[in-house]
Amino acid sequence: MFKRDQKPRIHKKVANFFWPSIGFKRSTKYLGYRLARLPGTPYSLAAGFAFGAAISFTPFVGLHFILGGLLAWSFRANIIASAIGTAVGNPWTFPFIWAGIYHTGYWMLGRDSHEEGAFAANTIEHFFSNLMNDGWQSVADVFNVVLFPMLVGSIPYFIISWIIFFYPLRALIRKFHERRADALSAARSQRDAALQIGNETLENRG
Repeated sequence: MFKRDQKPRIHKKVANFFWPSIGFKRSTKYLGYRLARLPGTPYSLAAGFAFGAAISFTPFVGLHFILGGLLAWSFRANIIASAIGTAVGNPWTFPFIWAGIYHTGYWMLGRDSHEEGAFAANTIEHFFSNLMNDGWQSVADVFNVVLFPMLVGSIPYFIISWIIFFYPLRALIRKFHERRADALSAARSQRDAALQIGNETLENRG
């Protein structure tokens, strides 16, 4: 009944992915309400979101949903909240995330990111051109030059981002749950009072 007559076309879905039609502020607020209304304790919801956000700072693009869900399940956090948390990694933040973990990884490994053999604009191009000649050796080269430093560099970002998201979210969700409980209690009291008045009215009429 309430579904759209026509589904949005592919180009609109792609455009909405890069730039939400309702705006970033409203979409962020919507994600916050959606997270807080999920069933679960403040810990499970905040931890789940934090794991989803933290896993976005790793180079495992395409596996963030799965890895975030596994981490959430391992720590008894909310898996759906972890899926929402992966929204931290998006087309607008990935370039900064990748650059940050890449250079941090080189720094942690004691390498120079500008040295010969480090990542360059033609690294991926050479990877595909050399794959036919060198086989999986080219895969190992790209892993050593690009993916391994990014993996090492993602470790401090993972820990810091988890802490940054978990503690504020746990406090906000706890406060949201308390307000909702108070509102439900007040509504229940008003309903009981209205029923009592109605019963008294009926008794007086009788």
